[in-house]
Amino acid sequence: MGSTLLLNVRTCQKTLKPFFHQGSSAFLTLKTSLCKSSQLPLSARFLCTTDSNSYPGGRQADRGNNRQGGVRNPTIRRREEDSLGNAVNSTVRQRPSFPRSVFAAGTAKRQATELQRRKAVFQDEEQLGKLPKARDAEGAEKLPPPDRPLSVAEWRELKESLGNQQRFDLQMMLVLYNTGAELDIAKSLLTFVAMETGTLSYELLLRYLMVCVSGGHDAEVFDVYDIMRGSFSSLETGASSLFIKSFSRTARWREALSILHELKKCITPSSRNYGDVIAAAMLHGDKTTAWALYGEIIGQRLSPRQETWDALFKGVRKTEEDQGKEAEVISESEHEEKLLEILLYMRNNQIYPQLSLVSSIKTWFESLPGQNWTGCFTSVTPKGVCRCCGSELESIQLTAEEYQQLKERVMTDIIEGQDVFKKTTPQELKRFKKFVKTKPPFDVVIDGLNIANISRNKKKLSETLLAVVLELKRRGLTILVLGRKHMLKSSTSWTKYDMDLIQQKAHCFFTENISEDDPFLLYATLHSGNHCQFASKDLMRDHKACLPDAATRQLFFKWQRGHQLVVDGDVSAHTRVRFQTISSYDTIVQTSADSWHLPYDDTEDRSSYEVPQRWLCLTKKQKHTCS
Repeated sequence: MGSTLLLNVRTCQKTLKPFFHQGSSAFLTLKTSLCKSSQLPLSARFLCTTDSNSYPGGRQADRGNNRQGGVRNPTIRRREEDSLGNAVNSTVRQRPSFPRSVFAAGTAKRQATELQRRKAVFQDEEQLGKLPKARDAEGAEKLPPPDRPLSVAEWRELKESLGNQQRFDLQMMLVLYNTGAELDIAKSLLTFVAMETGTLSYELLLRYLMVCVSGGHDAEVFDVYDIMRGSFSSLETGASSLFIKSFSRTARWREALSILHELKKCITPSSRNYGDVIAAAMLHGDKTTAWALYGEIIGQRLSPRQETWDALFKGVRKTEEDQGKEAEVISESEHEEKLLEILLYMRNNQIYPQLSLVSSIKTWFESLPGQNWTGCFTSVTPKGVCRCCGSELESIQLTAEEYQQLKERVMTDIIEGQDVFKKTTPQELKRFKKFVKTKPPFDVVIDGLNIANISRNKKKLSETLLAVVLELKRRGLTILVLGRKHMLKSSTSWTKYDMDLIQQKAHCFFTENISEDDPFLLYATLHSGNHCQFASKDLMRDHKACLPDAATRQLFFKWQRGHQLVVDGDVSAHTRVRFQTISSYDTIVQTSADSWHLPYDDTEDRSSYEVPQRWLCLTKKQKHTCS
């Protein structure tokens, strides 16, 4: 029987030959040719499987067709699609010069930022499924991608030269996707697999679909959609997401809406799924559908994508086919109100629009009839004054109510949290609290070990700490130095003279050597009042993560930027100690009766704990000169 099957496939080889030498319609041509070839076994005629009960966006009504449709033993696997359409060689914009700060965008090493970005890519859309197995990715690195479509014989020769790998077809399709190969090469690979095995697996078709979508071959995607709908009883989330992405780019975008609704029966679609359809609805003038879907994103507590906001701000751009259709239910005033709500959402969640989005926001404001908005890209002075309109931005200092709220949450979730006694003991924390209550309110709390270790010379740790203490004492401040008991033992790093002088100039508390200083630092600083600052190079990211909600974490970050003293440069016994400038204004979307100020990302190396340095200023005044 095996020889008969092989003979039948070879008989059809002449019919298959044009498949990998034609354009985007060749897939459908192959489908038709295979249908006409009655000599092929059913498993080799998978492309002609149809079902009168199938419909765009819906599921197969007759599940029996999955057994009779000709795709033998389909392997249904989940596949990550996040990177599609976001092709990945971007140009890093040059940063302007701003005052140095650990919180200024771009201060952190770009390598760390790149690692965070890659991690976010993998976590962005869980429902798209897993990436190809590691063995596929590793094997794919060793496969040489062809530079032209190959014949069946040439593919067979290539496979044999590589040791007849069992997953050769899947690995090679992954190579073609990763290298952005021409579609005809991928088609010729499908032809080879069909001729060799008489069948194509679900996973191979899914990877071919990825090639089509990433390359923008939407007409080809339509054919693959018909084939997979006719051959499988249902589609998993990876394929559905790919079809939504592709259909949304075409005049058949409403079919993407149908696929989205079908997907909602199984899982919560991702914000990317929603965003693709929202962008299509806006492009074709359907604001009602666009805003309804956006409401679902917010209702599901998903994070809207910046591309989605960009599409909404760019507004309705009706095509010729949409002209003359029924007027929108949503009025222009409602549309404007909803867009302003997006800006408030950015403010409440401390989100910074990217340059492309903020440009669309500027264009939208300036296009509003009769409102005379003018926008310019600018920066802010160290005192918090907009260089464009001259208005003063909101202070970085917390209000009394915000400070009390933050203090309570930090005391509960960090100081007295479940993990605190992994860093100290109940007895030591109790002793420290008693110590703080017997002292006057501090003006600055120093993380002694942290500050001492900014010295490159590890034999001068106590000298470095002393220099910082003397500088703060010179300013007339009441100081608390937090240290560890080993610092009191005379050594080459910690001299008795320096440590005695430190204890004369500042209040000191030394914990056990196994304890961590941060909980004590936060407690003493917050207990002393809103005026108290702390000196440390630690960015407190772990402690901020312990807080229960985004609003409290934002308050913590705001308080931190307004209270953290960071030594600027090296510390020398012969020079004055300098500290980085503490911002006097809050980096957040701000608005008044006749202005908006939006901090925006114009760099790709901003870490999560940093803030942008560039702003969009929007005012209703006459045009003014920007600096």
